[in-house]
Formats: sequence, structure tokens, C-alpha cells
Amino acid sequence: MRLKLICLLLLVGLRVQAQQPVPSVPTQPEPTRQVDLSNVDIAPNAVDTKGWLLLDKDIQTELEGAVQNLYNFKYDKAEKQFRSLRRRYPNHPMPYFLLGLTTWWKIMPTNITTQVYDKTFFAYMDTAITKGENMYQKDRKNYEACFFLSAAYGFDARLNAERSNWRKATLSSKRALDYLDKSQEANGLSPEFLFGQALINYYAVWISDNYKLLKPVLLFFPKGNRQLGVQQLRHVAQNGFYTSNEAKVFLMKILQNQENKPEEAFPIAQQMWKAFPDNGYLERFYALTCYQRGYLPECEQVSKDILDKINRGMPGYEAISGRYATFFLGSLMQNQYQDLPKAKDYYQRCIVFSETSGDTTQGFYLYALLNLARISEKQKDTAEAIRYYKEVEAKSERKSDAAKEAKAYLKKNRSKKGK
Repeated sequence: MRLKLICLLLLVGLRVQAQQPVPSVPTQPEPTRQVDLSNVDIAPNAVDTKGWLLLDKDIQTELEGAVQNLYNFKYDKAEKQFRSLRRRYPNHPMPYFLLGLTTWWKIMPTNITTQVYDKTFFAYMDTAITKGENMYQKDRKNYEACFFLSAAYGFDARLNAERSNWRKATLSSKRALDYLDKSQEANGLSPEFLFGQALINYYAVWISDNYKLLKPVLLFFPKGNRQLGVQQLRHVAQNGFYTSNEAKVFLMKILQNQENKPEEAFPIAQQMWKAFPDNGYLERFYALTCYQRGYLPECEQVSKDILDKINRGMPGYEAISGRYATFFLGSLMQNQYQDLPKAKDYYQRCIVFSETSGDTTQGFYLYALLNLARISEKQKDTAEAIRYYKEVEAKSERKSDAAKEAKAYLKKNRSKKGK
């Protein structure tokens, strides 16, 4: 059961932590939206789409600003617009789902650790499910209802899994896949319907390639096509409205982390940051891609902007974003400017941010300690270097390069360890 759940959750929404980015690449112009049905299923002929809000261009025009506010963390403004939609369409799942999605993006910047918004999130998704099931019972060809049911059940499953509510997560995952299967007949009507299928296509193969023990579990699910999944995500990112930004988020993470194509992930991250400059999650991801690609002036500017927004208490800017920004700035001060006092200050702040967010086992925390040890050694402060190297040795994996470096230094300075 647990393996089946893990597989399902990876399919409906894998949470991937970006950990690894070079001269500023010109921003690629946003392509003109176009529908190329060679990449999607043929649109069904005998489906009555009258009253479908998902395909209503007037609704899209009305909600364009709301979607912008949602992803730019202007939560109050977005919610006000979505509540206005709810007043006019109280029996439709869309406004409840969009209110739930806004709540989801309040959880996202904390790497889904905060539980403050859980009750609100589940309430919105439960209501979206109730409204969607009522619509579907009245019309089994209402693929719009299937779309919202698949999406709402998928998000419900993902958060329940994060909270270790395995039974609920498993049930919601199965229902999400069932409704996704039903909605496939409408893939050709709108790129919105293709989003879930794109994730299934990509992650079914990716999981099989990277988690061999899960292969037997995948026999229960649709066969994937990794290349097609990426192609479909690009199509949704380019042509979708409600799902376009979610597709871009998944696409940049997949290209960065799974496909090892940071040069393709970077322009998407840059585009998303420029479109939503006050989204803490997207801004730190962009800072990361700048750092890894070697676009250091841009990385410095963005990292300082993150810290400024944390100081101003802006929504979605908290310890995790601070951990990213202070580490990058510490590295720049140490290696580019050779300003060791400033580097030490940033690394020490990185440690504080890491401890605040509970991330003290690897990554930025560990390498902040390691660089503090190296700086102390360079400054001939052996006692301080020993203190930091002890922490590195305690926190790092036993056979890692960091552990070996710490062990070698401590062995060399054994006689001074007690001082």
C-alpha cells in the first residue's frame, strides 16, 4: 500500500527540491499562444460545452488579473476576485478550486511544512469536489467536472501524503487518476485538460527509471512516455491559461533536476521571476539557477532583493528563502570579492535561517559550516575552525568529501581540540 501511494503521489505532484546554475542569457520572448492538435488528442465532436467556465474567454479575461495576483503572492486581491466569481457561480467547482490553489501557494514557500493553512485548503478542495461530483452526476460527459475533480483530488492527495495521512492520500490519488482518465476524451478541447496527462506521462517513466523497486506498482497505472510528457508540458505552458503557470513550474523543475538540462530550465525560471517578482518560491529558484549557471551579478541582486523582502515581512518570504539568499551572498563575498568578514556574516545568517526552518542535515547549512571552517583556518583562528569542522563532521555523511576534509583537519590539529 505504501509503495502504491508513493507512486501515485509522485505522479500527481512530485515535490522536488532544487539543489544545483552561467553570463546572462537574453530573455526569450514569450511565444504567441497557438493550438497544435498534433500534440494532443482530437477534440470530441459530440460534447456540449455550453456553460463550461473553463472554456469561457470572458471569464479568462476577467480572471487574468486574479491569476497574476495569485502567483505574485497578492493573496488578498486574488481571493477577492475569486470570491466574486463564487458569488455568481456558487454551484461550480472552479471558484473553490482557485481559492484552494491560492491557499496552496501560501503553503508552497515553506516547502509544504507549515500546517497553518491546512484546514482552509482541505475545505476548499472538499467543496470543489462536492460541486464537481454534483455536476458529473448530472452529466457523465461533463469533462470540465472531471478536470476539476482530478485536480482537486490530486492536490488533496498530495497534502494528505505530506501530513502522513496515508489512507486519505491513497483514496484521493486513486480518484484523481480515475477522473483524469475520464477527462482525457476532452484533451483536444483545451490545453488545460492535458496538464494531468503530461505529468502522468513523464513521471510514470521517470519513476520506473529511477526507482526500480516501484516498477511492479507501475503495472497498475497508465504506461508513460517521458519525452511526450515534457512535450505536453511545454504545450500547456505555452497555450494554457489556468494551468500554464503550474506547467511552467513543473517544467523548470523537471529540466533542472530530473533531465539535467539547466540551460533549458534557466529561461523558464527567469521568465517566471520577471512575471511574478514577488513570489518567494520562484525568486529563490531563479537565484539558484543564476548561481549555478554563473550569472553572479544577477544572483547577487536577486539574493539581496530576497533578504530585503524578508526584512519587510512580505508574504511568502521566510527562512527557506533566506537560507538560499544568504548562502549565495556568502559564497560571492568569499570567492568573488574576497571579503571574508562579510562572507562569515552571511554564512552565519544562513545557519540561523537553516535552524529556523529545521534544515540542518545537509545542503546550504552543511556548506555554510564548511566555508566558515575554511575561512577561520585562513584567518589562523584554529579554535574556531576546529569548532566548525566538528559540526561538519557531525552533520555530514561519513564518507562524503566534507566529512573527509573535517576529519583530516581535526586529526592534524588533535592537540589543539581541547583548547
